[in-house]
Amino acid sequence: MNSPIDTKKDYQEYVNQKSPNSPIWRNCLNAFLIGGLICSIGQFIFSFCLYKGLDDTAAGAIVSIILIAITAILTGLNLFNKIGKIAGAGSFVPITGFANSIVSPAMEYKSEGYVMGVGAKMFTVAGPVLVYGISTSIIVGLIYLLFNAQAVLV
Repeated sequence: MNSPIDTKKDYQEYVNQKSPNSPIWRNCLNAFLIGGLICSIGQFIFSFCLYKGLDDTAAGAIVSIILIAITAILTGLNLFNKIGKIAGAGSFVPITGFANSIVSPAMEYKSEGYVMGVGAKMFTVAGPVLVYGISTSIIVGLIYLLFNAQAVLV
């Protein structure tokens, strides 16, 4: 019994016929443009913070917070995934990619409750290091603010 695919060469030709061609140049251009746009937004926020008199460290922290917040909101509205389909790797500039990887599973498993759904699933993709790191930095920042504010009042 002979099948239409008898050899590896025949199989490879069959796969090449059935597989769609990837528009690699268009994908690279989209990744470059949208990734560049995200970085430009971050640079605009950074420059605005410097213009308002903040130092480099504070401006960098504000840029990170704003980009994380924007990504979390867009993920919650299911818009970031649509941007990701067009931009590909360009939308996963590290900070926006991390924010998306934390919020996406949390949104997906929200119906299972806040502890076993949101809390547990948020750890699966991004890893505990990111969630604990961000949570700890917020707590340390609040403690620093509390002690710094008391020193200013005295």
